[in-house]
Amino acid sequence: MGKIERPGRDLSLRKSLIFYIIVFAVLALILSVMTFSICGYVADKIRSSYPLTGEKYYLTNEQGEQLGNGAFISDTTVPMSKQDECIMALLELLPVIAAPVYSALCIMAASLLFYRNKLKIPLAKLRAASEKISNNDLDFSIEYDSKDELGQLCTSFEIMRAALAGNFSEMWRQVGERGRLNAAFAHDLRTPLTVLKGYNEMLQTSEHTQTKEIAAVMGKHISRMETYVSSMSKLRRIEDTQPECKPVLLQPFLSSLYESANIVCTQNGKMLFLQNEVSVSQLSLDSSFISQVCNNLISNAVRYAGTTVTLSFALQDNIFLLSVSDDGKGFDKKNLHKVTAPYFTEETDHSQHFGLGLYICKLLCEHHGGCLKIDNVPNGSKVSAFFKSQPCR
Repeated sequence: MGKIERPGRDLSLRKSLIFYIIVFAVLALILSVMTFSICGYVADKIRSSYPLTGEKYYLTNEQGEQLGNGAFISDTTVPMSKQDECIMALLELLPVIAAPVYSALCIMAASLLFYRNKLKIPLAKLRAASEKISNNDLDFSIEYDSKDELGQLCTSFEIMRAALAGNFSEMWRQVGERGRLNAAFAHDLRTPLTVLKGYNEMLQTSEHTQTKEIAAVMGKHISRMETYVSSMSKLRRIEDTQPECKPVLLQPFLSSLYESANIVCTQNGKMLFLQNEVSVSQLSLDSSFISQVCNNLISNAVRYAGTTVTLSFALQDNIFLLSVSDDGKGFDKKNLHKVTAPYFTEETDHSQHFGLGLYICKLLCEHHGGCLKIDNVPNGSKVSAFFKSQPCR
């Protein structure tokens, strides 16, 4: 069956509003006139029920007979009852207040009808669409059959949604291709690196001094390339990893994190302080994610700390917070927004550090429903990792 056309559906919002106002203004005028007429009619009926009284004057003929009903010399009427007096007062008041009351009610009715017919449905559709887009759900469509301003807005919103869906599909396709390319690149490099490493070991056994020196330099670069290939493979696995949340006994788990961090700090000549503000005994978390983030943050902290590193645990509204701070020089303010980018590092020697630590921590936190926050504090720097403690998908 075809769609039922509603008159005025395609009228603009301005014309529709004017139409509703005019229609209900006329309705208010008709109601006011009807009220005035009804009140007048009822008042006349009440008055007619109270006849005139007093002395009458009659006309007579020559025989002295009265002609007609006579006429009252005065217009005195029978006094009205208290009830009829109240009714008469009300009938006089009603026409006065009827016009503003009918006008107010008709304006409200016009507004409600205008909202229901012209605004309610498209606004609900736009709101639902915006909520879906905010949740990264683009598998829907917006349909609103009207040519008014909101109909045009819904059409524009649908065009935007379709464009976003296309861009997201293309982006994910490119991300997938980039991941496969990186994996293939890392895999294909392993064989020539193994061959180069074997020839380098042979060259290092040479008795020629210059050859041994060149082989030593080559060995350092080959080792750096192996580390780089390994980091690419590791990063690919982490990007595809999702957390598996299970109930974790917090205090033993936090104690194990502290012990591991203390070993790293002691080996690097740094002191470790612990701040544990967690009072609950159990939470649903992925302990491997948190352990990896903690290890990376501690490794970064001991590299830049002066003498001390502080490890903190807290719980805020079902969000587990792990913070690591140090008393070093802090992050460069110019690069603070880039420190979590992959392969970014402020160090000049990239032979061992490729700038993936904070990026990996950021990925793990986001996969766990949280985030990573970087700050400079008065006595150094602080990195805070947030993990959502509710069961993950």
